[in-house]
Amino acid sequence: MKRLTLTSSVIALSLVLASCAAPESSEATKTDLAETTTEAPAETDHAAEIAEARAFLEMAEAKLAAQSKIAAQAYWNQATNITEETNAAAAEAGAVSTKLAVSLANESKKFDVDVLPADLARKMNILRSSITIPAPSTPGAAEELSKITTNLDATYGTGKFTYKGEALNLDQLSTIIETSRDPEELKAVWEGWRTISPPMKDDYARMVEIANEGAEELGFPSLDQMWLSGYDMPPEDMEAEVERLWTQVEPLYKELHCYTRAKLNEKYGDDVQPRTGPIRADLLGNMWAQQWSSIYDIVKPADVVAPSYDLTEQLQEKGYTPIKMVETGEAFFTSLGFDPLPKTFWERSMIVRPADREVVCHASAWDLDDEDDVRIKMCTEVNAEDFYTVHHELGHNFYQRAYKDQDYLYKNGAHDGFHEAIGDFVGLSITPIYLQQIGLITEDQIPPADADTALLLNTALDKIAFLPFALTVDGWRWDVLSGKTAPEAYNQAWWDLRLKNQGLVPPAPRPADAFDPGAKYHVPGNTPYLRYFLSYILQFQFHKAACEQAGWEGPLHRCSIYDNKEVGERFNAMLEAGASEPWPDTLEKFTGTRQMDGSAIIEYFDPLMLYLKDQNADESCGW
Repeated sequence: MKRLTLTSSVIALSLVLASCAAPESSEATKTDLAETTTEAPAETDHAAEIAEARAFLEMAEAKLAAQSKIAAQAYWNQATNITEETNAAAAEAGAVSTKLAVSLANESKKFDVDVLPADLARKMNILRSSITIPAPSTPGAAEELSKITTNLDATYGTGKFTYKGEALNLDQLSTIIETSRDPEELKAVWEGWRTISPPMKDDYARMVEIANEGAEELGFPSLDQMWLSGYDMPPEDMEAEVERLWTQVEPLYKELHCYTRAKLNEKYGDDVQPRTGPIRADLLGNMWAQQWSSIYDIVKPADVVAPSYDLTEQLQEKGYTPIKMVETGEAFFTSLGFDPLPKTFWERSMIVRPADREVVCHASAWDLDDEDDVRIKMCTEVNAEDFYTVHHELGHNFYQRAYKDQDYLYKNGAHDGFHEAIGDFVGLSITPIYLQQIGLITEDQIPPADADTALLLNTALDKIAFLPFALTVDGWRWDVLSGKTAPEAYNQAWWDLRLKNQGLVPPAPRPADAFDPGAKYHVPGNTPYLRYFLSYILQFQFHKAACEQAGWEGPLHRCSIYDNKEVGERFNAMLEAGASEPWPDTLEKFTGTRQMDGSAIIEYFDPLMLYLKDQNADESCGW
């Protein structure tokens, strides 16, 4: 999801900005934000300072809003048509945006947030800490940083590997990873994509140096602490919160890993995938082994009823096009009571890969004017994966439209995990009953209850397999940004964490110059990744709350809120708040609770957990 507040060019190529943070120098970093905002100071005690702060914020929001519109168009042009000219224009826009953001953030430090009313203090904290990649005020730093981030993005977007005499892009290489069952081919293609990233390493290391200088100038010890401060609590408390949430769901991942490894061993044998220890990363059906549903044919249970349909086949048989997939996603949101997307969405979005130019194909949602110019950018294919992706990206767009009347600094998610969770929450309602309602399957194709294990396994291969990957990306990056991991150790640290968190290893020893983190878009694109972990927790929490609101009494995994206007009304109320209040307040609006909680995931997958434990009874689980 693209939002261009307080950003350099790379932020435009990030997803949602971190929001609502307090800088190191503020007392809000030492106590729960909820405590610091319960009672606003009396305005009469500091009337002159409050009036000056209010005027400053009005000026800042006006300048940022104007620059955002200029930069957004430059970033869109670059992402949808990668040329030297569009790269240069994006870099220039990024430099201007960075200078403006850093200047305003530094100027804001003259105001004491402890004496400001709650709304002004909140905006001031957002202003100070919502720059994902800050540049210091040193002459030339913003320009150098913007050039580096633009080049990193372009290097990734134009990456190709020649395989069997043909130069293949990421889409084509990913298709091989998803469909091939030849371990030698998988190894060749997996290693081939990672040849695009070594040239990024020096630029990436230099970018980290500059951005850390920028973070320090804004009052943070390092950039990782600045990122972690965007969650209405001190960074150390947020790290503890992440650990708590992971502890809730980790047992399910370990059972899934154990089961999947045994199935891969049966398929490929001990020489390719041993029955014990870690899993070879290239065998899991995804270029980064972050989601495993593409190997469902290998791991599907032999002793349970299988689903009576394949969603990809149904989409293709019913004549779905990329446009029709997007229209179907829009129809889900309008069934909840949301207004249809504007005409300009259909005129300006990039829904398929253009044949005449290089583009960044990584799916993303954009808001170019913070009002109604919302768009998506996808190289959409007619398959189940992109059907879900469409719903995810449209979730960003409908969120953007819901909070469009908020003040500029509040035009964002309650925290970045909220923005990522919205579309995926809706995606959990893509149940067999929903597919029958929209005519994709017939009533007699709705699987019986004894097919639930197979359906849940397919979902877990995406949702549960992803969780430790999300932790790995930012766990690696926090150590890089803090200086704990030096450039010469980038790749080793990456694989150490992948082994620790995911139980994965590369198919062969990696070259000395490898920079494998750079082969994942969100690293050179500088998109904080914790948001995705949090979104996977929140989407199930939202789903459970919505199903309770709808009066659903069956298993959580069979509930769909399609066409439920009452749920939609409460859903919209949560979205309209944007970033205007601490996220626990916003969470409470919809779920009735003020804490993120992984228990809904456990409830959703409970039948699968019982099945996996039974299947793994004689296995040596762990790695």
